Amino acid sequence: MSPEYIKEIVSNHKGELGALISILEDIQDRYHYLPEEALRIVAGETGRSLVDIYGVATFYKAFSLKPRGKHHISVCMGTACHVRSAPGIVDEFTLQLGLRPGETTQDGEFTLETVNCLGTCALGPIVLADGHYFSNVKRQDVKKILPKIKSGFVEEPGDREDRLFPVEVYCPHCNHSLMDEQNPIEDYPAISLGYSFNEMRGWVRMSSLYGSHCLESEHPIAADTTVKLFCPQCHAELVGKTACFDCGSPMVKLGFLGGGSLLMCTLWGCNNSEISLNGHHRRDEHTGESREHILG
Repeated sequence: MSPEYIKEIVSNHKGELGALISILEDIQDRYHYLPEEALRIVAGETGRSLVDIYGVATFYKAFSLKPRGKHHISVCMGTACHVRSAPGIVDEFTLQLGLRPGETTQDGEFTLETVNCLGTCALGPIVLADGHYFSNVKRQDVKKILPKIKSGFVEEPGDREDRLFPVEVYCPHCNHSLMDEQNPIEDYPAISLGYSFNEMRGWVRMSSLYGSHCLESEHPIAADTTVKLFCPQCHAELVGKTACFDCGSPMVKLGFLGGGSLLMCTLWGCNNSEISLNGHHRRDEHTGESREHILG
C-alpha cells in the first residue's frame, strides 16, 4: 500500500461535503477493502479521530475491513428479494463455493456477501457479481452465473446481457432523493436535476433505467455542450473528481442506493455513465451514436 497514494486521495476530496465517504470509496476501489494503515493515514490527514473513521467504515455495508476475493458476489436480501426466494439463492452459492456470506474462498477467488438493497427491487431477486447485475434469479441459475463470473463475462454469440434496470440515486451533499415520482420516464420515476450552461438555467429529468438515455429538458441543449448539474433541493453542484473515459469531460457524482455512486458525463450527447458499487464498476459504453431524446 502506498501512503502517498492515500494522501493524494484525501487531497483530491479536500473541502467536499461528505468527503470522508468519498475518500473511503476511492481507497476501496483501489484495494478492494479498507486497510488499517490506510485508515490511520486518513485520520492523520483529515484530523478526524480513528474511532469516527471506523464508525463510518463499519456503518455502511459497501465498505469492508477484510480483504475481498478477486470476484465479489452480492445477493440482495431486501424484502422484495427475500419474499422471492433469495435465501435459497444464498444457500446455492454457499453449496457451490463452500463458503458462507461474509467469507472468502481460501484461494482468494470469491467473496460472498448479502446486502439489504441494491436499488432494483422490481427486478428481484438480484445478484450483483463484479459489477454485473443478474435479475429475476432462480436457485438453478447459480450454476449458470458462476461460469460467467470465472470467464470475466465474455459474451458468447447471441448472449447479450440486458443493460436496462432501474436505479435509485440521491444527492451526495444533502442525502435527499433525486427520484421524481410525479414525472416518470419509461414508466419509472425520473432522476430530476437542475442544470446550467452559459447563462441558461433549467431542469432536466433523466430516465432511471440504467443503460437508457431518454430525458426531458426545460430548454433545448445543443450536442457537445458541457453543462453543470445541481441538486434541486440543496442546489449544490454535483461535480466529481473523475473525467469521462471517452471525451475527457467532468463526470457528475450521484449517491447510489445500496452503497456506491453513479457517475455521468456532463458533455451533452456523450451518454457515458458508470456505476461504482462495492469496489466494482459497471460502465455504459458510448457507442458513438446519441440515443437521447430531448423532449422539452
